[in-house]
Amino acid sequence: MTEVLWEPTGKPTNIARYLDHLGRFGSYEELWRWSVEDLEGFWASLWDFFGIGSSYETVVRGQMPAAEWFPGATLNYAERALAGDGPAVVARSQTRGPIDLTFEELRDQVARCRAGLQRLGVGEGDRVVAYLPNAPEALVAFLASASLGAIWASCPPEFGVRSVIDRFGQLDPTVLLAVGGYRYGTKDIDRSAEVTAIREALPTLTAVVEVPYFGDPLPDAVGWDHLLGEPAELAFQSVPFDHPLYVLFSSGTTGLPKAIVHGHGGILLEHLKSLVLHHDLGPGDRFFWFSTTGWMMWNLLVSGLCAGAAVVLFDGDPGHPDLGALWDLARETETTVFGVSAPFLMNCRKAGVDVGDQPTIRSVGSTGAPLPAEGFRWVYEQLPDVWLTSVSGGTDVCTAFVGGSPLVPVYAGEISCRYLGAAVEAFDQDGRSLIGEQGELVVTKPMPSMPVGFWGDPDGGAYRAAYFERFPGVWCHGDWITITERGTCTITGRSDATLNRGGVRLGTSEFYSVVESFAEVADSLVVDIDGRLLLFVQLARGAELDDDLRRRIAGELRTHLSPRHVPDEVHAVRAIPRTHSGKKLEIPVKRILTGVPAAEVVSPGALADPGAIEDFEAIARSG
Repeated sequence: MTEVLWEPTGKPTNIARYLDHLGRFGSYEELWRWSVEDLEGFWASLWDFFGIGSSYETVVRGQMPAAEWFPGATLNYAERALAGDGPAVVARSQTRGPIDLTFEELRDQVARCRAGLQRLGVGEGDRVVAYLPNAPEALVAFLASASLGAIWASCPPEFGVRSVIDRFGQLDPTVLLAVGGYRYGTKDIDRSAEVTAIREALPTLTAVVEVPYFGDPLPDAVGWDHLLGEPAELAFQSVPFDHPLYVLFSSGTTGLPKAIVHGHGGILLEHLKSLVLHHDLGPGDRFFWFSTTGWMMWNLLVSGLCAGAAVVLFDGDPGHPDLGALWDLARETETTVFGVSAPFLMNCRKAGVDVGDQPTIRSVGSTGAPLPAEGFRWVYEQLPDVWLTSVSGGTDVCTAFVGGSPLVPVYAGEISCRYLGAAVEAFDQDGRSLIGEQGELVVTKPMPSMPVGFWGDPDGGAYRAAYFERFPGVWCHGDWITITERGTCTITGRSDATLNRGGVRLGTSEFYSVVESFAEVADSLVVDIDGRLLLFVQLARGAELDDDLRRRIAGELRTHLSPRHVPDEVHAVRAIPRTHSGKKLEIPVKRILTGVPAAEVVSPGALADPGAIEDFEAIARSG
């Protein structure tokens, strides 16, 4: 029997208010079933519950991949984001001092920034791009752009020049906002040369705006204070439901990153559903999720404003001076909903972090990778009364498909439920739905935050190829999922990185859960090449990959997975290649090890540590 770690408390919640609004349904399963069987009824009820306000012709017209949501409706995301009262932004940085803003102060800054962007020639449909950290200026500039009907895209300043140009170069932007550098822990990072190279590669720019953050002033740049120098009235350009709000980018491990366009209405409605109903977020909350401006979790974090909550922004090294830094931040900022990645929680567990007294945290969120059962248990050892929500989704939809709900229990190692309105199923290779067995994660009904399209893909061919070729008319996400009889889920890694050994298929996350439980292993990556299982380990400081450690790893894998999943080879490497958002590069590594030149497989700019690929190249050369 799977261990129950938390059960619904019966306290008032937003989703309970929503059930009262509906006046029916006795369980979450009944509510979910209705939400995916009656799309019009469900999404119309959210429109009313959240008071979106605009009239519309119909809820949804057509089917995937060409479903059209709320035709005839007009709205503006920024108008909802700026409608709150009280505290709005609580910003902390390792580069400068704290900044706190009320909603009133935020509205004033957005109005000034909006007027400043207009003076620089920005209007509806123009692209505003940002090379900025997770600081209040990024949030202000995004909301100002959205208020104009302009289209936003951002990269954090740790991205290299090639990565930024590969993204922003697709958009022909009008204005670039940038910083000249930042501090990461104790390291001072100068990015002025990178900003120069980026602006030279973007010929459509009419202006560069410098956000004062670190280092010497950028040459020929408009100052932030000048941009916001004139008082202005706040206004909002009313746009169609599917008008582009921002462009998010895939990791770009091979070739140009996909430029995924998200619309005002889809993001607003989906994020209200996700944050208000599934994370129980609302006025009075302080919402934190560790992210840079290059990951979709930043976009979700900003949407905490739409729920009336204050958002807690952090820029810096989450491991400085130690892994207790973010927990200290939560205590200092009185964070109530605290979100991080699964690897961060597992690293805290391995390091023996004591999170200390956390009087305000009532919910802990985990994403970015599957959280193993021992990660769940560690959270409850540290914080016995919190509600843990493990979620999984993607940049492609800028939300989660599966996650938590205050109406259902939390089981160790399992995601609690499928999200409302997300018709998630597990398909076998013939497109049959599975329960209790691992299958492809698919979505059989459209969702409002599915992309408006890809930038530069006028006929939609690239968009259809990305999600709809495997099962026509059905979104195929590329993850392995198991859905249990009680409606919980487990994600076990990418379906294109499955370990199939003698007919026993396992997702890589199960493998990592065992290997990374060893104190000597800081990180790991596994690939299966022509029947050979190769394990690569990044060792903890002072550890050695000797015969004893190899033997112990093999024994644990044999016991907890299967004898077939004992690796044929174990190699120590300096670092495991990950994207900037923390994803392991299993497929690129596999291709490199089969002889494909690294330059054809992975863009160095897509890597958090570009040198992490070098050991794998050396192993490939050695045969």
